[in-house]
Amino acid sequence: MATATNKQNTTTDIKSDTKAQTTDAPLTEKATSAAHDAVDALSTKAATAESSVRKGASSSAEALSEKRLIAREKLSECTAKTRAFASENPLATAGIAFAAGMLITSLFRRK
Repeated sequence: MATATNKQNTTTDIKSDTKAQTTDAPLTEKATSAAHDAVDALSTKAATAESSVRKGASSSAEALSEKRLIAREKLSECTAKTRAFASENPLATAGIAFAAGMLITSLFRRK
């Protein structure tokens, strides 16, 4: 019981000391109030900025996902066309592959 009473007395003493300090130092009180107002305003602006960044990131992720799906579809389409061309024209495909191989070999030899 004595411990609880001592804690209450200590808390009461701290509160009365704080009140005495604020009435004795009006400039400090004004500065503290101004600092709190500035922090509150900054907090509001930071929350707005964070919300904007999150919305932008979310929309960018969605757009990137859509672009990725479109790119996969295009790649699949091009692959299908290339396979169809290769199966319809095997001799032309072999000629193109030979020419590409010669070109790449000549580029590497020039180094």
